[in-house]
Amino acid sequence: MRFRLLGPIEFFNGTKWVGVAPAKLRALLAVLLLNRNQVVSNDYLVHQLWERRSPRSANNLVQQYVLRLRRALDDCHAELLTTRAAGYELRVGPEDLDIGRFTELLGAGQAALRAGDADRAASQLTEALALWRGQALADVLPTPVVTAEAARLDEQRMVALEARVDAELARGRAAELISELRTMVREQPLRERRWAQLMLAHYRSGRQGEALAAYREVRRILDTELGVQPGAELERLHRRILRADPTLVLPPAAATIADPPHHGRIDRPTEIRPAQLPADLPAFIGRKQALAELDAILTAAGCRPTSPEIAVLTGTAGIGKTALAVHWAHRIAGRFPDGQLYLNLRGFGPSGQAMHPAEAVRSLLDALAVPSTSIPASLDAQVGLYRSRLAGKRMLIVLDNARDADQVRPLLPGSPGCLVVVTSRKRLTSLTAIEGAHAVLLDLLAAEEARELLVSRIGADRVAAEPDAADMIIASCSRLPLALAIVAARSAAHPAFPLASLASELLDARQRLDALAGEDAATDLRAVLSWSHHSLSGSAARLFRLLGLHPGPDFAVPAAASLIGLPEGQTGTLLAELANANLLREHRPGRYTLHDLLRAYAAELALRHEPDSDRHAANHRLLDHYLHTGYAAVQQINPHRGPISLPAPQPAVAVADFADHESAFGWFATEHAVLVAAVEHAARARFDTHAWQLTWTLTDFLHRTGRWHTWVAVQQEALEAAKRLRLPERQARIHRGIAIALAELGQLDQAQQQLRHALDLSNRLADKVGVAHNNLNLAWTLARQGNHEQAARTAAKALDLFRAAGHRYGEAVALNNVGWYHAQLGHYDRALVDCQRAVELSRSIGDRHTEAIALDSLGFVQHRLQQHDQATARYLRALDLHREAGARHNEAKTLTSLADSYRAAGDTEAARRAYEQAFSILVELGHPTAEQVGAKLKQLGARLKQLG
Repeated sequence: MRFRLLGPIEFFNGTKWVGVAPAKLRALLAVLLLNRNQVVSNDYLVHQLWERRSPRSANNLVQQYVLRLRRALDDCHAELLTTRAAGYELRVGPEDLDIGRFTELLGAGQAALRAGDADRAASQLTEALALWRGQALADVLPTPVVTAEAARLDEQRMVALEARVDAELARGRAAELISELRTMVREQPLRERRWAQLMLAHYRSGRQGEALAAYREVRRILDTELGVQPGAELERLHRRILRADPTLVLPPAAATIADPPHHGRIDRPTEIRPAQLPADLPAFIGRKQALAELDAILTAAGCRPTSPEIAVLTGTAGIGKTALAVHWAHRIAGRFPDGQLYLNLRGFGPSGQAMHPAEAVRSLLDALAVPSTSIPASLDAQVGLYRSRLAGKRMLIVLDNARDADQVRPLLPGSPGCLVVVTSRKRLTSLTAIEGAHAVLLDLLAAEEARELLVSRIGADRVAAEPDAADMIIASCSRLPLALAIVAARSAAHPAFPLASLASELLDARQRLDALAGEDAATDLRAVLSWSHHSLSGSAARLFRLLGLHPGPDFAVPAAASLIGLPEGQTGTLLAELANANLLREHRPGRYTLHDLLRAYAAELALRHEPDSDRHAANHRLLDHYLHTGYAAVQQINPHRGPISLPAPQPAVAVADFADHESAFGWFATEHAVLVAAVEHAARARFDTHAWQLTWTLTDFLHRTGRWHTWVAVQQEALEAAKRLRLPERQARIHRGIAIALAELGQLDQAQQQLRHALDLSNRLADKVGVAHNNLNLAWTLARQGNHEQAARTAAKALDLFRAAGHRYGEAVALNNVGWYHAQLGHYDRALVDCQRAVELSRSIGDRHTEAIALDSLGFVQHRLQQHDQATARYLRALDLHREAGARHNEAKTLTSLADSYRAAGDTEAARRAYEQAFSILVELGHPTAEQVGAKLKQLGARLKQLG
């Protein structure tokens, strides 16, 4: 296959499966794949990607996205994605897409089931379901065609799942299906077929009472939810169970466990049947997805009659690999009548000495009761004997805590019939590539699973009594099972201690690892993590330690390269080693993260092993990377903004360049959370110049996306840094920035107080442009208070100062503001002139952001003059510019004004759509005007209801 849609969208780049970024590219690829081998018009793509909100430049944007998609697919010669006169065509064969393979296997499985070949049907349907990696098109924007196709595919998945259960029931596996079917009816309680399968499974397992209880339960659910009775199929099955219909029971031959798909089974009645599995947990929590993946591997084992089946469970330290492996092994042990072997390979442990393959093979031979006198001397001969003893057997082998693939290979059986389960902190990708192993990667528990784990260990009453403290514990433990188990053990040992006291111990990252220290190495999180750290190469270990300095939440290769001071290619290799060791995770293509406990451990190691000078230099390089790259992005987003002077970056710092506004804005959209954390990190580490300069780079993005609370927070950090550096001019600008954000949040008195501080500083410095900006912002807050006359006079002062200084950008902004305030006073002729001049001036200097705002003002004036067609045209053009700039708050404001204009012109349906879009954006931004727009929307809805 070349493309996968049954889950997040991915394509195979010749080496591995990779995702697609950004979101619009994913949507484009999805639409083309869903219309594969057909010419798709540009208009159709515009409709799918934007629906009714397409910008005027949408056609050009589609062309750009197509070019970027070709680059991503390595299709530079347009052989795969071709351009036609009427649009674009993506050439994809049926074997290139997982949907095609799934459809083929589903059809074949259903045909085999109808023909009575249950074994073949189960095999094909299991293989079909194994293609799924989550919900279809999981990470694709919900375009019309994507939404419809995802719903269709999800229904087909349920059909396949239910058909596989029918096949397994026909194979005599009723008892083994009950747990799975209980989960299925909980997930889809209104699908009667699943209830019928559960009833039949109970009955064939000798549980007639439970089968009848299942019928009573589904009848209650259908009556409560839908007010209907069960359908004819369930009714017939219910009557047959009541009268113990003998035809419901399979003949004995079908009810036995099928022989393995190979011949030549050797019976050795004198040999013992090993049962070495450790005890299962009393209450195993969660891991439904991983268990489903493992079950699919087992069910698919019959498809490979020439080799043993291998499952590799990987994940970071403390993630619960062994617990899952042992739990699943107990669940399936009955399918392996020749026994279960278990061996701890000690790949990661306090001794640091992994078990040698010779010792491992000898242990397994002992478990198979091979006399010591019969064991040969050489390792190769021992491996041969081990494999000979397993030939013809059906045995489950759990190889726990493997160091690497070379440690595992000698322990793999040489013939089919056996299942090997391997756990390791490393990915063991060569086992997947060469031996065809199935990899199951364990991630952190879901929040609900983490809560269930706490409940299972300390009781539901304690968790319910202190839900906030429980949430704090879960967050501080990063949803890591081992950490949660350690805290739960402490809590259980001291039932009188409130959970809040335990939660408070975990709040300080520097003390968190102390709070998670157990009584021995196996339950001391610090010790458990150290075993992974010791297994790394020297350079990878150093990078891991330095990543403890990164403020998070995630990072890309250039940031890591800057941190360690190495080229990006070399750093990428080290990141791959860390990912292979599950010490970090590539959660999106090219972006890495490590959970908070790993970050705390890495920071502790950096403090212990890295000299102060090295840590300082690493921090300097990291902050230089974000500062200089952010500055380059600002030059694309707002080229008219007054520049700041940056010192040259440190040697070995990676600095990105940006070709256009879109790529620069996309970088900020990806990195803004990191940049906010970097400001705080810089201030805490006393990189004060970086603190205020990083804040400077962020302000355009935060302003345009309406992140006012974040803006206030970073500006406060920048202000303290500027004070420490004794930079009064910078302090004045920061006060002004804080005022803007506070005013947007409706805190006008505090905003004016900030402006008074700024104005005082600017006057003392004789900074006329600064005074002009302060007057402009002061006018804005006055207008917010309804004092438009004073606002107009104050903005006019700012206009005169900008003109005197030759500051054309400030002049354009001031012209628009003066015009806006006159419009609020009803002076529409004066406002029309000023706003039109603001549009022309901003357009002449290429300032599209100010042009959009001035167009919005002009639209308002024309709306008040009853020139609704002209007003609508102004608003629509302003919307295009706001969307191109990513200015979400301004987009919402213009949408609200556009809706007002539509409503005044009598187009209530268009007004409703515009209000809804504006309201959605404002709610997302947490803006105080959301309530006002919501009221307008509610009022209009009531009006439409009256008319309808």
